Amino acid sequence: MISVKDIWLAQSNLSEVLFKTPITPAPKLSKELGIGIYFKKENLQNTGSFKLRGAFNRISMLSEEDRNRGVVAASAGNHAQGVAFSGQYFNIPTTIVMPEQTPLTKVNGVKSYGADVILYGDCYDDAYNFALQYAKEKERIFIHPFEDREVIAGQGTIGLELLQSGIDFDAVIVPVGGGGLISGVATIIKSLRPDIDVIGVVSAGATALKESYEQGKPISKPVKTIADGIAVRDGSKITLEYMKKYVDEVVAVDDEEIAGAILFLLENHKIIVEGAGAVGVASLLYRKIDISKYKNIAVVISGGNIDVTMLSIIIEKGLIKSNRKLKLLVTLIDKPGSLLKLTEIFQKLKANIVQIGYDRTTTSIAYGDANVSIDLEIKGDEHRKAIEEELRKSGYKFQILS
Repeated sequence: MISVKDIWLAQSNLSEVLFKTPITPAPKLSKELGIGIYFKKENLQNTGSFKLRGAFNRISMLSEEDRNRGVVAASAGNHAQGVAFSGQYFNIPTTIVMPEQTPLTKVNGVKSYGADVILYGDCYDDAYNFALQYAKEKERIFIHPFEDREVIAGQGTIGLELLQSGIDFDAVIVPVGGGGLISGVATIIKSLRPDIDVIGVVSAGATALKESYEQGKPISKPVKTIADGIAVRDGSKITLEYMKKYVDEVVAVDDEEIAGAILFLLENHKIIVEGAGAVGVASLLYRKIDISKYKNIAVVISGGNIDVTMLSIIIEKGLIKSNRKLKLLVTLIDKPGSLLKLTEIFQKLKANIVQIGYDRTTTSIAYGDANVSIDLEIKGDEHRKAIEEELRKSGYKFQILS
């Protein structure tokens, strides 16, 4: 297992390319929870996530002979960009294998650093198995995203920066996928400040390492989550040993909670994060952790490389869920003036129409009727109720669409 010395060495290796990302107070979340919350903003790191730390540290320690052979990695995106950046920095031939469903943002991010990309498989583990075989056939060096001493040491530099900040934390919350990040962070934290709790957070759709931690042995679980950066199917024997030794607790958050945290961070803290980067905040927002014994908690915001399509879906659903947008399907008589009378209701109640559709041909309605689909900007729960009540009083048949 790595030591404090390995993490100090990694910090030195990374000094030329690493951003010492800010550790900032989170005033809105702190006020809501009644304790001090601080964000370690790895979404602002070079390449957009913490993964550069481990990848660069590993590649910086390759021999000249191994660099000439080239490197291969498997990743859903962030480790891929870290390896690709490092390969370009050291002028090393680099190939990345990514799952076929990887967001285009991350694929393009990898290609922008000059790496070759191979899309293969349904999840990270499929891509990983293919990449291992590819590296063997091409006699290249495989850079593992978490089962590697130098990678874990590189990720541990986050914990070192937290300790160097001078802020008196009593807990650190860390996203968990394969376990490399929490292994490195927990090693340095527990070695130098064993009184600080280290808490891991997984997606409820990718619980392999959480269940491995609880059962004391590596297990595999199917994955399905919007947090693609931590969508790992197989529990790691190597990172599990670090977790058993150093980690105090592992909790899970589901996709709805992750989406809620992404929107919360965007609206209240002006931070754009990906699903994996939001799980720590989700664990606090949705009370997965007993915070009563803590005064100051650091949350690792592990990355910000979210696909804009996913972000738009999260925003849309969040607006509906928080009653700031209302989708209606209203049935009315298909004659001149009917639509005008309907829109006058919305004008009267100061609900802004942002989209409207008119369908008189659908087979689900009676002859002489029409369906009107309407998206409204509204101002909360009471406003929604007032609109529904006014539609009922006016005799309209309608459905609320979610």
